[in-house]
Amino acid sequence: QVQLVESGGGLVQAGASLRLSCTASGRTFSNYHMGWFRQAPGKEREFVAGISWGGASTYYAVSVKGRFTISRDNAKNMLYLQMNSLKPEDTALYYCAARSDGSSYSVPNSYAYWGQGIQVTVSS
Repeated sequence: QVQLVESGGGLVQAGASLRLSCTASGRTFSNYHMGWFRQAPGKEREFVAGISWGGASTYYAVSVKGRFTISRDNAKNMLYLQMNSLKPEDTALYYCAARSDGSSYSVPNSYAYWGQGIQVTVSS
């Protein structure tokens, strides 16, 4: 079992930056591939970014590529999402998630563990 807790969300203006953090506890964090997802009201949960267990491989949704950066610190059991040049359409509840295998990072159902989510609101 892995417990995940997100932090760092908030209300910002368009063009600003935020860094989300995800604190992991329980089983060995470095054994898991990780992902960030988001869900806006009335929309399905969508993939934002993914990172392999060691951090060597990263994956991004087209909508955030070049603006968001996913990273991890296995020594601290931490996952991060640096979000720059935020847009109003980035407004959503953001979740971190963990999975055991390294395929299909963009598929929500392939993740076994989820955080409770953190709100990010970008005003225009």
